[in-house]
Amino acid sequence: MELRILGADDTRRALPMGETIEAMKHAFGQLSAGTASVPPRSHIDVDDAEGVSLFMPALLADTDDLALKVVSVFPANIKRGLPTIHALVVVLDLETGIPIALIEGGTLTAIRTGAGSGAATDLLARSVARRVAILGAGVQARTQLEAVCTVRAIESVSIFSLDTDQSRAFADETVAKPWAPTTVTLAETASEAIANADVICTATTSATPVFDSSDLKPGAHINAIGSFTPTVQEVESAVVERSVLIVDSREAALAETGDLIIPIQEGRISEDHIQAELGEIVNGHHPGRTDADQITLYKSVGIAVQDAAAAGLALRRAEQLGLGQLIEL
Repeated sequence: MELRILGADDTRRALPMGETIEAMKHAFGQLSAGTASVPPRSHIDVDDAEGVSLFMPALLADTDDLALKVVSVFPANIKRGLPTIHALVVVLDLETGIPIALIEGGTLTAIRTGAGSGAATDLLARSVARRVAILGAGVQARTQLEAVCTVRAIESVSIFSLDTDQSRAFADETVAKPWAPTTVTLAETASEAIANADVICTATTSATPVFDSSDLKPGAHINAIGSFTPTVQEVESAVVERSVLIVDSREAALAETGDLIIPIQEGRISEDHIQAELGEIVNGHHPGRTDADQITLYKSVGIAVQDAAAAGLALRRAEQLGLGQLIEL
């Protein structure tokens, strides 16, 4: 038996954004239909380093994808000049349980998270969306923008981050991409960035809300991916309260993100404020947006079905393209 090892460059080649977005839709659909097995992810807090390590297994029965991701999120890495997220994904053979692939998971996580927002944007944003605001300028922010540009004819993007050097680097990289919007600008404030934005992506490590509800234009769509712990609130309660709220997983969102837990504790919303899981829209069980002026909010905490689907896609494409290194087990 052989184990295929995919590094970061191989993983990028194996996960083109358009195909990964479709894989995410299928994964979300399986989750909501009950054909995916997703145990709750385990957390180990590393208090001294202000980090957390997560262990995320999943089985997608419809596509025979079985995988486990080990991911560490250490925000202080930014001060070390290192990415916040590092991860590995192990793919297992469904018949034997033998490991058949080991995939660099930081790249996979960024692409699958972006692709999840791309799926949400495709299903929820207005078809006429042309202007994007990106709050954050790290690895996750880059794939958020690529995904939105994959599903909508984006003409302009405004980037805001507290790290101005990182923002400039992000902008410089963006203009060189084949999918880049015509206009790429750096905003001095979050309010400036989201003024007139049709799609807003929040990809930060902030523990407090990063923009004001009053700055939103009617009809805007928001992809919020930063908060995945109960005490971290990237999106203010007023935004959640006024939005058509869609999540990746009800169970995970209600247990893990301060973006929902905090406004529930404040009495601003109840659990019933969640309109649907994204997979319910994929499966045709919820209409999603029903009015052009609605504010739609996709709240993602990141779920293991995304990793299993992305890993399965990456392995199949790697086999076709001859990517990675093979070692005998």
